[in-house]
Amino acid sequence: MDDAMKNPASAEEYSELLQIRRDKLAALQQAGEDPFAKTKYEVTIYSGDIHDNYAAVEGQTVRMAGRMISRRIMGKASFAGLRDAEGDIQLYVRRDDVGEEAYAAFKKWDIGDIMGVEGFVFTTQTGEISVHVTGLELLAKSLLPLPEKFHGLKDVDARYRQRYVDLIVNPPVRETFEKRSRIMREIRDFLTENGFLEVETPILVPLEIGAAARPFVTHHNTLDMDMYLRIETELYLKRLIVGGMDRVFEVGRIFRNEGMDTRHNPEFTTVELYQAYTDYFGMMDLVEDMHRRLAESICGSMEVPYQGQMIDLSYWERMTMVEAVAQYAGCNYADWQTDADARAAAAAKGVEVPADATKGAVLAELFEAFVEDKLIQPTFIYDYPVETSPLAKRKADDPAFTERFEYFINGTEFGNAFSELNDPIDQKERFERQVAAKRAADPDCRSQVDYDYITALEYGMPPTGGLGFGVDRLVMLLTDSPSIRDVLLFPTMKSLPNDK
Repeated sequence: MDDAMKNPASAEEYSELLQIRRDKLAALQQAGEDPFAKTKYEVTIYSGDIHDNYAAVEGQTVRMAGRMISRRIMGKASFAGLRDAEGDIQLYVRRDDVGEEAYAAFKKWDIGDIMGVEGFVFTTQTGEISVHVTGLELLAKSLLPLPEKFHGLKDVDARYRQRYVDLIVNPPVRETFEKRSRIMREIRDFLTENGFLEVETPILVPLEIGAAARPFVTHHNTLDMDMYLRIETELYLKRLIVGGMDRVFEVGRIFRNEGMDTRHNPEFTTVELYQAYTDYFGMMDLVEDMHRRLAESICGSMEVPYQGQMIDLSYWERMTMVEAVAQYAGCNYADWQTDADARAAAAAKGVEVPADATKGAVLAELFEAFVEDKLIQPTFIYDYPVETSPLAKRKADDPAFTERFEYFINGTEFGNAFSELNDPIDQKERFERQVAAKRAADPDCRSQVDYDYITALEYGMPPTGGLGFGVDRLVMLLTDSPSIRDVLLFPTMKSLPNDK
């Protein structure tokens, strides 16, 4: 029985399996057949091509390479399973076809070894598409056994830590990341076709800006200055709008030194885009168009299953935050004549707010407490209070609110958009208030105002619509994945002790 079929009962038995594999490698090397010395193997076809185009390749000689994932030895003939980049295929290996010496060597190989095979395509008597092997070669030795065949790699922590093993033994995992790649390509194509230019902005930045997110800090030795991993790409992209690049976007890696859960990882991917001469309603239209295209392209339908819910991406509700709080919390913003009235309304609903909370701040707290988790189908919530929106343009007819929206799916925020604030005087005042509030709350805070960005605005930025959305949550939705770690190849994990 192959060791992939075994389930070691003890650490001693596992150590014995490891030693057996190393002894096999040593024997090969002593015989001048070191598998790690191999540098090249010509591959002419993949398993997916054979399965998809069997009629065209039946009887043809092919060369394939991949990992042996199973083997059944039956005297002078054996069956084996080969897994390559496109899937699995059965191999039929017969001593009389490959030669007695090669067949004897093949029987000593281990599950997990990487092999190259040559042979012709045929169908077995049981109807399984296979390759009848006429030549085979060991290309790399696996010194560690794969997880036991019938149970696979099930431990979630181990799957995330050892994604390389997860990808080997759990084919649906690979499909998730292949889908992620397609999603990224589709987003880029959609934006490019709509006139956007992809750009890159700094990841290492000189300021801890006044935003709420906490950054990672490092030190640049040559410049002898602290620097920060970016928490957003917004301010650099809007500098480009000032410079006359009217439609720009960036697929950006973002870093935030904050908590971790099924929807948050310290490093994650966003798309931020900015379009001159439009507003937040223009961004709403763009979001709808993009998600409809992604649903059709990736899932083949506007209705996308997610964790037991059917999400209909063909229709998007639009509600102001005031309307949403009135509907779900039963609180009417118009009834609050003063900030004290708003705080009293929050207290009546059992929602704690700061003693100096304003009406706008209370509205946002009630929204979070009573509304957000109710927004299962795609919904735009727009017109946010100015207290929570330091970069958004005020509404001309109601300056207590801004032209901002967030959109929600399955009770989760997916993206954020503004009619961008382009008044440098207003922007400077908001930044300075924000930084002052942070420093008052934390005397050790190093947050600063980005005065160079204010300078850029003073040269004049046209009316602009901006949008940022999390790629990882979007991939979760379109692949029906419950955790952000399921859509990150290498999620952030706590280090294990050295002996682990």
